[in-house]
Amino acid sequence: MKFIEELREGERVGSIYLCKTKQTALTKAGKPYESLILQDKTGTLDAKIWDPNSQGIDEFEALDYIDVVGDVTSFQGALQMNIKRVRKAREGEYDPKEYLPVSEKNIDGMYQELIEFIQDMKNPYLKKLCSSFFLEDKKFEKEFKFHSAAKNVHHGYVGGLLEHTLSVTKLCNYYTQAYPLLNKDLLLTAAMFHDIGKLQELSSFPENDYTDAGQLLGHIIIGEEWVGEHIRKIPGFPVKLANELKHCILAHHGELEYGSPKKPALVEAVALSFADNTDAKMQTMKEALASAGENNGWLGYNRLFESNIRKTSTEIF
Repeated sequence: MKFIEELREGERVGSIYLCKTKQTALTKAGKPYESLILQDKTGTLDAKIWDPNSQGIDEFEALDYIDVVGDVTSFQGALQMNIKRVRKAREGEYDPKEYLPVSEKNIDGMYQELIEFIQDMKNPYLKKLCSSFFLEDKKFEKEFKFHSAAKNVHHGYVGGLLEHTLSVTKLCNYYTQAYPLLNKDLLLTAAMFHDIGKLQELSSFPENDYTDAGQLLGHIIIGEEWVGEHIRKIPGFPVKLANELKHCILAHHGELEYGSPKKPALVEAVALSFADNTDAKMQTMKEALASAGENNGWLGYNRLFESNIRKTSTEIF
């Protein structure tokens, strides 16, 4: 098997992949083609079937395992496969475990780090709230450890949501040391909860796609409502504290045009939005550079960064 992370531009490849998505589209000239996302445990790859009469094209659907032969090319700085032949793979020809991308970090170890932040909290209401999710709800724990943080952009793998949440929490913890005016327990609680709505916004693997609730509401609203439900079960939880926490969740994308219904109005909300943005963009850059393999040249225009990107030189000056 040739893993996606091992692919290089110019290669002809014959291997089995999970067809994550399959869509019919039209070229600028109006000619139909098939656009696929291929997946294995090392990542995903954009693929095209330009000839609508290609053998086997009608024999498979999204989430089928397919045996493909194709040429690896590059488009806008990212690898792409032009598929020449395809067929639906038969059971026994593949091992499903090889097709789920998984965090490189220890999942149980990351979860324990989050628990330690909760155990160190001083505010009894916030500590109880965090415990009701991360310590007392075993179903939540199982789903949180398994879920991704995104469909395509960053941390789109098993354990990705946990990895991103822990990274944001660690950044926020650093902020509280650098800027003592921050309410540490409030900020760390907001960091842990900022993306929990993604458990309902995105379906589980192997689909890892937007649910109906995800399309209609989005993870920010889902998460704020979910946290609110738990808050109402804690006797005496201060209303002002509840509103401040929910505001941080609602404002964590920082700008209205980025999907937040509120812009940050508290210093903790500002800090959370910066931490979330930092980790998301650093991971996106990391994944983009990793996909380039040994290519140290310019990789092309990246839409997230609105810039042509490349790896930093390793030369000693």
